[in-house]
Amino acid sequence: MKPRPIGIDLFAGAGGMSLGFEQAGFDVVAAVEIDPVHCAVHEFNFPETAMLARSVVGLTARDIRDAAKIGDRPIDCVFGGPPCQGFSLIGHRVLDDPRNGLVMEFVRLVGELDARTFVFENVKGLTVGRHRAFLDELVIALDRIGYDVRLPWNVLDAARHGVPQHRQRLILFGAKKGTPLPTYPLASTNAADDRRPVPGLPTGPTCKDALGDLPDADVWDALVDSDMVAAGAFGEPSSYAAELRCLRNDAWHFGYARDWNPALLTSSARTTHTDISRRRFGETQPGEVEPISRFFRLAPGGLSNTLRAGTDGARGAFTSPRPIHYKHARCVTVREMARLHGFPDWFRLHATKWHGARQIGNSVPPPLARAIAGAVVKALGVKPRRPDRALTLGDPKLLTMELSHAARHFGVAPPNSRRDRKSGATKRKQHEIEEARTRTDIAHG
Repeated sequence: MKPRPIGIDLFAGAGGMSLGFEQAGFDVVAAVEIDPVHCAVHEFNFPETAMLARSVVGLTARDIRDAAKIGDRPIDCVFGGPPCQGFSLIGHRVLDDPRNGLVMEFVRLVGELDARTFVFENVKGLTVGRHRAFLDELVIALDRIGYDVRLPWNVLDAARHGVPQHRQRLILFGAKKGTPLPTYPLASTNAADDRRPVPGLPTGPTCKDALGDLPDADVWDALVDSDMVAAGAFGEPSSYAAELRCLRNDAWHFGYARDWNPALLTSSARTTHTDISRRRFGETQPGEVEPISRFFRLAPGGLSNTLRAGTDGARGAFTSPRPIHYKHARCVTVREMARLHGFPDWFRLHATKWHGARQIGNSVPPPLARAIAGAVVKALGVKPRRPDRALTLGDPKLLTMELSHAARHFGVAPPNSRRDRKSGATKRKQHEIEEARTRTDIAHG
């Protein structure tokens, strides 16, 4: 059998794009991410992917190839979303702005790796106003190193690709000159709130479809100090939830099955709300914004608002608000956010709510990433195939590492941060105790 195509994830975060590419038939052999906490979670979920916990600045193609142990094998796709923050004044080249240097590092690595194709993803705002000059210069820079770009560029909405959330991302497809360019994937679903639905397409999942079968995290006192509990029976799932629970053989798509325990409710640490907050949340109508906190309350038959990451530790570590559950007078858990984002239940996030929510808010929804990667697979002329083996997930300790611990694990200096919250040793010990307790509960039925 022919080997699966090879992908490299730059600016990988916790792995939304990695998962989508894997599910489309790629082997993601290496991932690069500067935040050690994100790296640890990525390593847990993708135990056979080489994790480079460092900046792309100064990183070479040989560094990546050596870490991935792929020698000089051809690389089929490099993908990622470099931060773009600076826009120069009129008369200056946008890509010359030092704040956009990571974009040029992306371009450099695509060329040095001699990738057959690339996918550049970023915010929709780059397509409007003076920001368009940025994209024009980017296309020119890619042309100079021998790559064509699919034009006109397109913005894809996750809600049109089977996700119960509006989330729009600019996607640029590119290919080496002479290699077929990927074509933008067509919508696979109508959004649940679509006023102009595409005839013949099914309606995508709603918030109730995503969350309705999950037990209420507030039932378990253990979730005050842990993010995991043996939940026992879940509710009756929608077709969307059944896929995320991996209840069907095709739920793995063309990705590797994971050896996991579906009886666990994970990434579900509780939030302690005051009685006053709960009353306000309960009085807020679904689909409306609570006027004091400005939190959005999900509507069972509608879509989630766009889930945001908040700021990182270097910028004060402000948490972006999680929406209010449509049924319960509380904010959604990290697992519920993951459901609204299209992450399967086997996929784990950091044990703390702040890191876990940030990892989701920073990620591309996996179903959208899978559609994007599927277009690349088609352009490459590859027939995707399902792997014949399952993967064992990584060490659970990776999910509790705070910044300094994670940095030591990867042998790097921790980035500047004003937040390394919750005593690492205490949190890890609590997690280990809860995990042992959970195994005992399961063993005794």
